[in-house]
Amino acid sequence: MLQRRAFIRRAAAMAAVLGLDPVRLLRADAPLPLANAGFNGTGRFREGHMLSTWYHGMVSNEEGWKQMQAGGTALDAVVEGTALVESDATGTSVGLGGRPDRTGRVTLDACVMGPQGDAGGVCFLEDIEHPVKVARAVMEETPHVLLAGDGARDFALAQGFEPRNLLTPESKTAWEDWKKSAEYKPIINVENHDTIGMIAQDLDGNLAGACTTSGLAYKLRGRVGDSPIIGAGLFVDNEIGACTATGLGEAVMKTLGSFLVVELIRQGRSPQQACEEAVDRIMRKMPVKDLQVGYLAMDTKGRSGSFAIHKGFNYARTIAGQTEMIDAAYRS
Repeated sequence: MLQRRAFIRRAAAMAAVLGLDPVRLLRADAPLPLANAGFNGTGRFREGHMLSTWYHGMVSNEEGWKQMQAGGTALDAVVEGTALVESDATGTSVGLGGRPDRTGRVTLDACVMGPQGDAGGVCFLEDIEHPVKVARAVMEETPHVLLAGDGARDFALAQGFEPRNLLTPESKTAWEDWKKSAEYKPIINVENHDTIGMIAQDLDGNLAGACTTSGLAYKLRGRVGDSPIIGAGLFVDNEIGACTATGLGEAVMKTLGSFLVVELIRQGRSPQQACEEAVDRIMRKMPVKDLQVGYLAMDTKGRSGSFAIHKGFNYARTIAGQTEMIDAAYRS
């Protein structure tokens, strides 16, 4: 808290010197007023910037900052940060402990993108705790972008990943209770916990992102959402910015939401404006009473944005090692 107050005082002082509005300086879509402005001659932010969806993003960002402080890249930060969430057995929508499909089997989806435009993903993956690390291996060790099902599992085993049962006793009990009624109705903002999407800009100013999930609870077997789809659940362009999505994947896929947000930034919108426009596009095209979608975005200059259809989406933002939880603005 004291560090946060000191940050605000420094920002206010800088605003006074420059003749700027201090409130404007502290907005999410404003350039960050840190020491030396955090920029090099090209205007890229270089103090470390991370955004992660939901409360578990606090853990992801903490690990991501450790990676950066140790000399790691933005890609290291997002992969290792989200992998911690995949190992949290108390979570119900990511990795170990994720809710199964309606046949009682846990299937996982993930993707990553690096600063060179490279990408990798896996979908419908079983028995592997860290799909985000498998996605990175797909990107770095194969000429492909996406591996699915048994092929993804075989690849993971060949890369040395150990198989394990991902269905925890708690998730199994919940599934057995669900079978008594077998009512399939996704609940928005369930447990304040959904896909973990993470985007980062490292100390060299480069961008990367990762997205990982176990998908909708009790989904039809074989269902794949937006999380492993480049341009839907995640998109990174190192020249422009990065975006990740959370919520009902079908709505994100129908609009290629993350790609859309980055392209809007390319066209001159701020990250905040781009997220709002992407949400509005969903709302114009489909009923949204019972579905939630939220976007997180950043550009290369240290600005960030967030927006959701409904109230309830929050995220963790880390700037130069200082992390806070933020409630995203929403439309309805």
